[in-house]
Order: sequence, then C-alpha cells, then structure tokens
Amino acid sequence: MRYSNATNYALHTVVHLMLQPDGSSVGVQELAEMQQLSPTYLSKVLTKLRKAGLIESTPGAKGGYKISRTKHEISFLDVIHAIEGDTSLFDCTIHHEGCMIENTMRQAEENMKAELASKLLVDIAKEAESKQKEES
Repeated sequence: MRYSNATNYALHTVVHLMLQPDGSSVGVQELAEMQQLSPTYLSKVLTKLRKAGLIESTPGAKGGYKISRTKHEISFLDVIHAIEGDTSLFDCTIHHEGCMIENTMRQAEENMKAELASKLLVDIAKEAESKQKEES
C-alpha cells in the first residue's frame, strides 16, 4: 500500500502552516520552495486541502494559505482523505457472501483509519517546533 506524493506534500504543508503564528498566511512560493516543488504542482495539492476545509486562502500580494480549523481538529486521516479520497484500498473481485479475504482486508483498513484518525498533525508540529528550539 502506498500513498501518493501529493499526500506526502500535503501532510508537510499542513504541519508547516501549523507552525506559523496564529492568523498569518504563507504564500505558495514559500511553501513550494520549502519542499522543492513547482508552485503549479503544489497549488493543485493546496486546492484539494482548501476544498476539504482544512486550509483557507487569501488572495493578493500579502495573501497566502493558513489553517482554517482549530489545529487540534486536523488528523492525518483528514489530510489523506482530502488528497486520496475515501475509497476502499481493497476491492474483492470475486463477489460472494462472507468472503473471509474481503472481511480481513476491510477490518485491517478500518484499524488503519482509526489509528490515522487518532493521530493529530498538531502533535507533529509541536515536536518539530521543540526540535527547532533545541537546535537554535
């Protein structure tokens, strides 16, 4: 199982935005440079995050992106769903009632979703902030 690169960039972007002072925005150029991406590519990722209600954008020269929810409300799963969607990872091609393989795969997926839903990105942001202070 593998998530797309867009999910990787989205997770890093949201954590970076969480590290900003409350109310401040970060431009797409800065976000793209931080991850060594083209602003055009990252804009597509940012659009999905915005449509999911995780971030908001402010147009103009002093505009940019910022977190639109309370930081303690955004989980890993929220960002993953914003980028990847909420489709099942496994689709049994042999349709018969009580398929043990399908049941096992769905249970494993539910366990993974529960774990990712319980992990908040703000915890990662706090850890990153602590490391930055130690290095200073």
